[in-house]
Order: sequence, then C-alpha cells, then structure tokens
Amino acid sequence: MEPARKVFISDCEGPITKNDNAAELSDAFIPKGDRFFSKISLYDDYLAEIVHRPNYKAGDTLRLILPFFKAFGLDNRSMVKFSRRNIQIIPQADDMLRDISERLPSYIISTSYSQYIVAVCEVLGFPFQNTYSTAVNLDDYSITEGEKKILKDLHARILALPDFVIPKGALSLADFTDEGQQTLAELDEIFWSILPEMKVYRLIDEVCPIGGREKAAAVRKIVELEETDLDHVFYVGDSITDIDAFRTVRDAGGFALSFNGNDWAVREATFAVTAQTALPIGWLASAFANLGMEGLRDLTMSRVTPENRESITELSCRVRKTVRTEKIGSLG
Repeated sequence: MEPARKVFISDCEGPITKNDNAAELSDAFIPKGDRFFSKISLYDDYLAEIVHRPNYKAGDTLRLILPFFKAFGLDNRSMVKFSRRNIQIIPQADDMLRDISERLPSYIISTSYSQYIVAVCEVLGFPFQNTYSTAVNLDDYSITEGEKKILKDLHARILALPDFVIPKGALSLADFTDEGQQTLAELDEIFWSILPEMKVYRLIDEVCPIGGREKAAAVRKIVELEETDLDHVFYVGDSITDIDAFRTVRDAGGFALSFNGNDWAVREATFAVTAQTALPIGWLASAFANLGMEGLRDLTMSRVTPENRESITELSCRVRKTVRTEKIGSLG
C-alpha cells in the first residue's frame, strides 16, 4: 500500500505576507479606522476565547466590520484595487512557497477576504484554487442613508468607549476591570441588539470568515482531498485564528508551527519559530517531508511547554511586531 502523502498548509498573513488586510482597509476607509479595528479585534478575541459566544469564532472581526465598510463607502472594486496595491511579502516567502509547492501538495487557508488572497496569488504565482478565504462582495448588499447615519453614530460611540485589555489568565467577564466590563457590555448591545434590527445586518449574518473552527474544517477537507492523514500535515500560522487548526493537527500528531506568533498561537503550537524571513518555514517543511515528525524531534528549536511558554511568547511577540509593524503585530 502506498504511504500517505504529506501536505503543506499555511496561513497567509504572517507566514507569507506582512499585511493585515482588513485592518489596513479599516485604516484607509474608516475614520480613525486603526483604533476602531483594534478595538473590534480585541472584542473578537474576548468573544471567541474568553466567553465562547455560541456560533462565534476567532476571525469574525471580518464580518463585524462589514456594515461599517458599507456605511463609509467601501465597495468591491476598491477592495480589489487597495489589496493589489498594498501587498507586502515576508522576505523570501515567495521562494519558500515555490520550493515547497514543488515537493508537496500546498495550500493556503486564510481568514483574509478573498479579494486580497486573489491579489497575493497573482503576485506569488500560487493557484487560487488551492486556497480557502473569506468570500464577500460588498456590492451584493444595499444600505439606506438612514442606516448609514446610524452606523456612523455607532462608529463614533465605539471610538468613545474606554479602551480595555484582556487580563492575563482571564476566564470570564468577571475577570475584567469595571471599565472593561462597561465597554464590553456596550459592544454586546451594539453588535447583538442594535445591529440585528437593521437590514445591513445581513452582511454579518451571511458572511462566514474562514477562521477558528472553519480553518480546522478546511484542514480536514484538504486531508480528505489529498487522501492522507492529519499526522501527515505541516501547518504554519501565527494568530488566534489558527489555534483550532493547530489543535487539530497537533493532537493528531502532525506539525503545528507558530511563525512569529502571538501569545494565542504559541500556546497551541507544537513548535514555535521566530525569524525575519520565511526560509525557516521551508527548511522545516522539507525536513518534515523527508523525515516526518520523528525525524524532527532532535532539531534544536524551542518546543512549547508550560515552563518556557511565557519566555517564548515574549520573544515571538517581539519579533512579530518587528516583522509586521507594531500596530499589526499587536492584533489578535
């Protein structure tokens, strides 16, 4: 019987590109969009990993932000044009991806909007049919002038809310400061009481970002398509949207690699790597292709354990911010 083939799967933003396309779109098209997106992104982390809101997953920031894109005039053409103009490739990621694709079936699973992934594939010469991403066409949705005004008022209200942080080790809303609890309660009201009463809420209701469990589901689809097993998967990611995929691959005995990951990613990875270029991803993927997991256990690298997790997280987050900029590197 022919042995199961190994498969390479990568997130896009982080291992391959420096961008956070949704954050950059917000900064470009929404007033004070960098602060606005950062607050919604942190709220996303809270919903997905602290209170585990039903039917919510990491990366759903990309659907929460969509009505505000409509209110401030973003359309599909602008998304495509902006995405093509602002791609920033991690140094040598193009070489890494090309070399690995020649050796292994290779895929990209990204929470990013599909318009951005199409543009990245054009630059890298990577087949778009081997990608999974968040499909949305803003032109398919209409918005009234009345709802535009409401959304712009809500935008101002969100910006005026006190900033908050997720306390270390937080397990519930009770672990937040009083000010943080107030901000989260108001965000809950905006997104789950006010917006659902508006017609433009269809955008939130109908768009399904490829993050969290959707990334894990995409990994399983690829494994089925390639007629292989999860322990033959090399998966690389860097953020909270990758942790379900990490758990799926790691628990099955595959290779789950955090590359310049934030604290969410490092906690769930099999191994963590920090680097200024994408070359180490290629080296490790090649070793995995030749030797499998057993052949990699003697490599000198930092295995993530309860004892070293904090020091690795600190280093990984610092390099992440160096490579992807302070603003983007601080996002979940």
